[in-house]
Amino acid sequence: MDRKENGNDFLQPKEIRSTKQEMAELPEATPQDTHPSVPAAIENETPEAVETIEQKADADRSPSSSVDHEPQPDQVSSSVAARQKRAEVPEAAPKDSSPSVAIAIKKPEAVEAITQKADADRSPLSSVDNEPRPDKTASSVPAKSVSMTKPQSVFGERRLPVIEAAPAILRYQSRRDFLVFGAGAVAAMAGGTFLLPQETLSRIGIRRNMDSPGKEWFLNRALRIDDDVAEALNSVNRKVPTYTKSQITPLKNNYNGSTPDPGYISGWNLTLGGLASGLSISLDIRSLMNRFSVYDQITRLVCVEGWSAIAWWAGLRFDDLLRAYPPTTQAKWARVESSVNLDASGNPDPYFMSLDLATARHPQTLLATHFNGQPLTVDHGAPLRLLVPVKLGLKNVKAITKITYVAEEPRDYWAERGYSRYDGI
Repeated sequence: MDRKENGNDFLQPKEIRSTKQEMAELPEATPQDTHPSVPAAIENETPEAVETIEQKADADRSPSSSVDHEPQPDQVSSSVAARQKRAEVPEAAPKDSSPSVAIAIKKPEAVEAITQKADADRSPLSSVDNEPRPDKTASSVPAKSVSMTKPQSVFGERRLPVIEAAPAILRYQSRRDFLVFGAGAVAAMAGGTFLLPQETLSRIGIRRNMDSPGKEWFLNRALRIDDDVAEALNSVNRKVPTYTKSQITPLKNNYNGSTPDPGYISGWNLTLGGLASGLSISLDIRSLMNRFSVYDQITRLVCVEGWSAIAWWAGLRFDDLLRAYPPTTQAKWARVESSVNLDASGNPDPYFMSLDLATARHPQTLLATHFNGQPLTVDHGAPLRLLVPVKLGLKNVKAITKITYVAEEPRDYWAERGYSRYDGI
């Protein structure tokens, strides 16, 4: 009780007035002298006076006063007087202002004492009261916005990018592209004209002879590209489509020259050469039919002239003939000939063609003896013709009279006349 009463006496108006006078006489605080936790300033106080003031301040901050917030009448009057005194104190300049500093402190001892008093003011009760509540903490955290991008389909139409360019650059690029395109077109026309036949060049006014070994080599190489692709795709397991009898179409007589007289059929024989036995064997049509099995198939015959026909063929497999009469081990090609072939004037014009043994062993390659369920007629190559569905029609030799197996690629009738050698489909 004594401490409380003493504390109240300390806050009597008369003592406040004297303190006001002392505070008015204090010089303004400088930025170096300010302290964030100093409530009042002491300039010329002695250490004994500072200690007395600290004791009075401690008495004022007793537990009973911190818990009981209702002011006593005498405390109300003293606080009013203190407010009036504070109002009369000159305001600190912006340079001297601080959030929690009222007056500067010059004495080191006083600064230390007041600092200890301020630390005592920060009691556990005040620290507990200042802890933020969970709802306040949650509200103080700003909600983070998340932008959702709609996924774009892989096949959806996408917006074209905008490309900006100066008009001068566009004009330059347009002019350059036009010149490059024009030069390319002129070069293509010159090259194409060079590859035309001499007869065609003469008709368009170019009299100079443009034939050369380089031109022939280029054209042959261009044709050979198709052969290389067809040869790479060739396989025993790769077969051409087959059809039904309802899909059969007419097949015209397509002899290169005149159709031979049927008189050759009675004395017809097939001669085999280049065999591993070293012998030359001659077989008639009856021997072939009696010794080998007959297979039939409905396939399409494709002519180099651009037409095709679906026909029903039957005969023995070329592969069976190779097995029965094997060629030499070095043989890779077969030369197939027809001695009864005639030219357009009716004169003998032997026909010969080269066929690789890989194609000869294909399961759809036949030595045909029947056409649409009937024995072959002269128009279609009686009594034996070659049927190779994986090749063009010019490889399908009619009226075969001789087959010779050789190691090197033999001569070919149409290859010598500018056509391809492989003629694959």
